[in-house]
Amino acid sequence: MATIDGLPPLREVIAHHGLSARKSLGQNFLLDLNLTAKIARMAGDLSGSDVLEVGPGPGGLTRGLLAEGARRVLAVEKDDRCLPALAEIAAAYPGRLEVLNADALAIDPLAHLTPPIRIVANLPYNVGTELLVRWLTPPAWPPVWSSLTLMFQKEVAERIVAKPGSKAYGRLALLAQWRTDARIVLTLPPEAFTPPPKIHSAVVHLTALPEPRYPADAATLSRIVAAAFNQRRKMLRASLKGVAPAIEDLLLAAGIQPTARAEEISLESFCALARLVKAG
Repeated sequence: MATIDGLPPLREVIAHHGLSARKSLGQNFLLDLNLTAKIARMAGDLSGSDVLEVGPGPGGLTRGLLAEGARRVLAVEKDDRCLPALAEIAAAYPGRLEVLNADALAIDPLAHLTPPIRIVANLPYNVGTELLVRWLTPPAWPPVWSSLTLMFQKEVAERIVAKPGSKAYGRLALLAQWRTDARIVLTLPPEAFTPPPKIHSAVVHLTALPEPRYPADAATLSRIVAAAFNQRRKMLRASLKGVAPAIEDLLLAAGIQPTARAEEISLESFCALARLVKAG
């Protein structure tokens, strides 16, 4: 299927508008519209939701989201070269696509949307993790979004879903799994993109939980996890000594051996320690 909506195939769009991917912007374009529609479907039923997309480029995923019935899409694109191509999509879907020429790190695009909100994006590689962390750490929980369906480098995706005891397990896994159900739903080879990156990519679907999986103060948990994994090769009694007085006693009270290392500790145990530190 060369097209899903009566618009030209993406290769023609890119050639017509001279849209060579820019490494400085972390751009790798997905040109297979079957694939972009599949990713859109992985976000769930879009018909009653506003959708935020960051880094649409020439609009392959944008077209998938609209073709799959998204109520409205807000596409935030920093590269003004892509705006004419996105304007053609907006014309084909009157009233359903708004394009914001902005840096997603410099604005709050969610303020432009009406809940329920889903975020679906083939994120630019150079800002993907920072955006994810922002979406996982809003001032209040639950967040305004109901789910995130995001493409990352496969290595980053594996860090999001990692379990204790693995090298990939760290702050990103704890942050994601504390407040969401996270799973990898699709893995893509380099040749799926133009230009092909040097690594595989993966799509992660994160569904917001109504409340965190275990009770803990967000700021305290964040401080403990940051200290533990910033020196992950050290025993916790050493890496966490600046977090609270008598940290060894608190670790033992939380059921954690002071000689353990960060990657051995479960999310539940980190949350138990955070409660004790906060109460301390």
